[in-house]
Formats: sequence, structure tokens, C-alpha cells
Amino acid sequence: MTSGDPAQPPRRVDRAGVVIAALLAGLAAVLVFDARGLSSTAMYGMGPEAMPVVVASGLGLLAIGNLIDALRGNLPARESADPVPVFLILVGLALLIAIIGLGGGFILATSALFVTTSAAFGRRAILVDSIIALVMSTLIYLAFDRLLTLSLPTGPLERLL
Repeated sequence: MTSGDPAQPPRRVDRAGVVIAALLAGLAAVLVFDARGLSSTAMYGMGPEAMPVVVASGLGLLAIGNLIDALRGNLPARESADPVPVFLILVGLALLIAIIGLGGGFILATSALFVTTSAAFGRRAILVDSIIALVMSTLIYLAFDRLLTLSLPTGPLERLL
């Protein structure tokens, strides 16, 4: 008896997905190793070593999920390679580094990265994305600066707050 479902070909292990999972796990391990070298100056609460561990935990979860999907062959088929999105994200990272290096501060640097990343994903509403990025970056800055008392790079906008 047939179940009515057409026979599906067996899924193959996605080798690229396994490599990506390994790279994510490796990056998480580097972050944890690096965080162990930070000296904690906090008498109570979180010290500077907490955030890299939180980020590493997220990367570890992503690595596990990606590995499971890669071994099951459940990762979506890749499209043809388009260098423009990769280039836009690299431009965003370069802007992030340049703006912070030139004293522009966290809010402007993060906003530049947000806008270029959204453009890389195909969004073309640059003005709206810029407003969203400025609001989100400002809220993130205030959360880190005021609530967590962790310092971020300051620039002209941060000095106004």
C-alpha cells in the first residue's frame, strides 16, 4: 500500500551548513576564551566579561541549530552568489570602524551599519531606515550607559544625552 505521498529523495548532509556551524561554534569559543582574560572590576552585578559570554551563548545556539538542520538536509537551497549584499555589509562594517575611530560615537556608527545591512537585504527605504536606526541605536546606548553602566564609544550625539 502506498501512503499517497510521492517518494521523496533522501536528503543529503549540507556540507556548507556543517562548516558554517563549525565556524559559529569556533567564534563562540574564541569569545568565551577572550572574555576569560578580562578582569572584572565590578564589585557586584555584571562585569565587562558578561556580554561576550552572552553573545557567545547566542552563537553557540545558532551553531547547534544550524548543525542539526545541516545534518538533516533541511537548510534552504542557496541562490546564486550576488556580491552586492556582501559588499554592502562590508561597507557598513568599515563605516562602523571609521566612525568610531574618528570620534563619531556609537549611535552614528551603529546607525550606519544598520542602514547598509538593511540595504543589503533588499530594503530601499533609506530615510525610514535611518530614522529607525537612530532611534534604536539611541535606546541601546541609553540602556547600556544608564542601566548597565557600561561605557560605549561617545560622539556628538552621545554627549547631548
